[in-house]
Amino acid sequence: MRFTIRPLALLLLLVPACMPAHAADKTLILDEQQLLQLEQRAEQANPRDQCFLYTELVSAMTDLAGRQMRDGDPDRASATLQKVAQYAKMIQVKLTRDTKRLKNAEQLMHRTTYRLTEYLHSASTEDRPTLQATLKQLNQVQSDILTQVFSH
Repeated sequence: MRFTIRPLALLLLLVPACMPAHAADKTLILDEQQLLQLEQRAEQANPRDQCFLYTELVSAMTDLAGRQMRDGDPDRASATLQKVAQYAKMIQVKLTRDTKRLKNAEQLMHRTTYRLTEYLHSASTEDRPTLQATLKQLNQVQSDILTQVFSH
């Protein structure tokens, strides 16, 4: 049996290899101004929307922390992860209210914890305790959101 690769299939195989790493990455890393705007939007939003907006903020800040670690700036990454922990607490507080888009928030938190786990595997020994503590907290938040999803 012979395998043939059609030209379109070959093109699809080669395009990702030619793209820069940041273009192939599907996660969008927000800049500091966009993060501030997202934070303000979450704080000023309708209480029913805050859980999801804070989940978006946690996701974006996790991406930022990952980028800071890759860039060799563990101090800024640690400070960013501390902010992630604060926003995670806000999510847990907002879960007690009747919230919208819980399933979306749970899915986003699942993807966020997955990315944070990847960062943990590539992190230096000094950075791991902070990452592990943040991951533990985000796993708990995801579990809390999932509990809310199934209780509705």
